[in-house]
Amino acid sequence: MDGELGLQLSEDGADAERVAALAGYLRAELLQLDVGKVAAVGAGEPPPGARGSEVSVAGGLLVTVGQAADSLRSVVLAVRDWLSRGERAGRVVRLELDGDVLELSQASAADQDRLVELFIGRHSAGTSGR
Repeated sequence: MDGELGLQLSEDGADAERVAALAGYLRAELLQLDVGKVAAVGAGEPPPGARGSEVSVAGGLLVTVGQAADSLRSVVLAVRDWLSRGERAGRVVRLELDGDVLELSQASAADQDRLVELFIGRHSAGTSGR
Protein backbone atom coordinates (compact mmCIF):
# COMPACT_ATOMS: atom_id res chain seq x y z
CA MET A 1 0.00 0.00 0.00
CA ASP A 2 1.27 3.45 -0.87
CA GLY A 3 1.81 5.96 1.91
CA GLU A 4 0.34 9.44 2.05
CA LEU A 5 2.78 12.13 3.07
CA GLY A 6 1.12 15.29 4.32
CA LEU A 7 2.91 18.60 3.79
CA GLN A 8 1.98 21.88 5.44
CA LEU A 9 3.79 25.03 4.32
CA SER A 10 4.14 28.31 6.13
CA GLU A 11 6.13 31.50 5.64
CA ASP A 12 6.75 34.28 8.14
CA GLY A 13 4.25 37.09 7.60
CA ALA A 14 2.54 35.43 4.61
CA ASP A 15 -1.22 35.52 4.17
CA ALA A 16 -3.28 32.52 3.01
CA GLU A 17 -3.11 33.60 -0.63
CA ARG A 18 0.71 33.76 -0.58
CA VAL A 19 0.96 30.38 1.17
CA ALA A 20 -1.41 28.84 -1.39
CA ALA A 21 0.76 30.21 -4.21
CA LEU A 22 3.89 28.77 -2.58
CA ALA A 23 2.15 25.40 -2.28
CA GLY A 24 1.36 25.57 -5.98
CA TYR A 25 5.04 26.14 -6.82
CA LEU A 26 6.13 23.25 -4.61
CA ARG A 27 3.38 21.02 -6.03
CA ALA A 28 4.62 21.68 -9.57
CA GLU A 29 8.12 20.57 -8.55
CA LEU A 30 6.87 17.46 -6.75
CA LEU A 31 4.83 16.41 -9.79
CA GLN A 32 8.14 16.01 -11.64
CA LEU A 33 9.07 13.17 -9.26
CA ASP A 34 8.06 9.51 -9.37
CA VAL A 35 5.09 9.86 -6.99
CA GLY A 36 1.50 8.70 -7.32
CA LYS A 37 -0.14 12.11 -6.95
CA VAL A 38 0.27 15.51 -5.36
CA ALA A 39 -3.01 17.11 -4.32
CA ALA A 40 -4.11 20.11 -2.32
CA VAL A 41 -5.45 19.10 1.09
CA GLY A 42 -9.18 19.64 1.35
CA ALA A 43 -10.73 21.23 4.40
CA GLY A 44 -14.20 19.87 3.74
CA GLU A 45 -17.41 21.65 2.82
CA PRO A 46 -17.21 25.38 2.09
CA PRO A 47 -19.14 27.89 4.15
CA PRO A 48 -22.65 28.77 2.91
CA GLY A 49 -22.55 31.07 -0.11
CA ALA A 50 -18.98 30.16 -1.10
CA ARG A 51 -18.28 29.00 -4.64
CA GLY A 52 -16.86 25.53 -5.23
CA SER A 53 -17.56 22.21 -3.63
CA GLU A 54 -14.58 22.00 -1.29
CA VAL A 55 -12.27 24.43 0.46
CA SER A 56 -8.56 23.70 0.41
CA VAL A 57 -6.21 24.28 3.32
CA ALA A 58 -3.73 27.03 2.41
CA GLY A 59 -0.33 25.44 2.04
CA GLY A 60 -1.53 21.86 2.53
CA LEU A 61 -0.47 19.12 0.12
CA LEU A 62 -0.93 15.36 0.16
CA VAL A 63 1.69 13.33 -1.69
CA THR A 64 1.22 9.64 -2.47
CA VAL A 65 4.63 7.98 -2.16
CA GLY A 66 5.41 4.43 -3.17
CA GLN A 67 6.72 1.60 -1.05
CA ALA A 68 10.39 2.24 -1.83
CA ALA A 69 12.35 4.51 0.49
CA ASP A 70 13.72 6.17 -2.65
CA SER A 71 10.29 7.67 -3.39
CA LEU A 72 10.03 9.18 0.09
CA ARG A 73 13.64 10.31 -0.04
CA SER A 74 13.13 12.07 -3.39
CA VAL A 75 10.14 14.00 -2.02
CA VAL A 76 11.91 15.02 1.20
CA LEU A 77 15.04 16.12 -0.68
CA ALA A 78 12.95 18.09 -3.18
CA VAL A 79 11.23 19.87 -0.26
CA ARG A 80 14.63 20.67 1.29
CA ASP A 81 15.90 22.03 -2.02
CA TRP A 82 12.76 24.12 -2.47
CA LEU A 83 13.13 25.50 1.07
CA SER A 84 16.77 26.43 0.51
CA ARG A 85 15.79 28.68 -2.39
CA GLY A 86 13.51 30.70 -0.08
CA GLU A 87 15.81 30.61 2.94
CA ARG A 88 15.50 34.30 3.79
CA ALA A 89 11.70 34.20 3.69
CA GLY A 90 11.36 32.19 6.91
CA ARG A 91 9.63 29.21 5.30
CA VAL A 92 8.78 26.02 7.14
CA VAL A 93 7.45 22.74 5.76
CA ARG A 94 5.92 20.23 8.14
CA LEU A 95 5.90 16.66 6.78
CA GLU A 96 3.74 13.94 8.34
CA LEU A 97 3.66 10.26 7.50
CA ASP A 98 1.85 7.66 9.62
CA GLY A 99 1.71 10.08 12.56
CA ASP A 100 5.45 10.75 12.41
CA VAL A 101 6.33 14.43 11.91
CA LEU A 102 9.41 16.08 10.43
CA GLU A 103 9.62 19.86 10.32
CA LEU A 104 12.13 21.39 7.96
CA SER A 105 13.07 25.03 8.31
CA GLN A 106 16.23 27.05 8.63
CA ALA A 107 18.21 24.40 10.50
CA SER A 108 21.75 23.80 9.37
CA ALA A 109 22.30 21.45 6.44
CA ALA A 110 23.99 18.93 8.74
CA ASP A 111 21.06 18.96 11.19
CA GLN A 112 18.57 18.59 8.35
CA ASP A 113 20.59 15.69 6.90
CA ARG A 114 20.41 13.83 10.21
CA LEU A 115 16.68 14.50 10.62
CA VAL A 116 15.90 13.42 7.06
CA GLU A 117 17.86 10.18 7.44
CA LEU A 118 16.11 9.36 10.74
CA PHE A 119 12.68 10.11 9.25
CA ILE A 120 13.28 8.01 6.15
CA GLY A 121 14.86 5.22 8.20
CA ARG A 122 11.81 4.97 10.44
CA HIS A 123 9.59 4.50 7.40
CA SER A 124 11.79 2.00 5.62
CA ALA A 125 12.90 -0.26 8.50
CA GLY A 126 11.82 -3.86 8.23
CA THR A 127 10.39 -3.61 4.73
CA SER A 128 12.22 -5.31 1.90
CA GLY A 129 12.67 -3.14 -1.16
CA ARG A 130 12.48 0.07 0.81
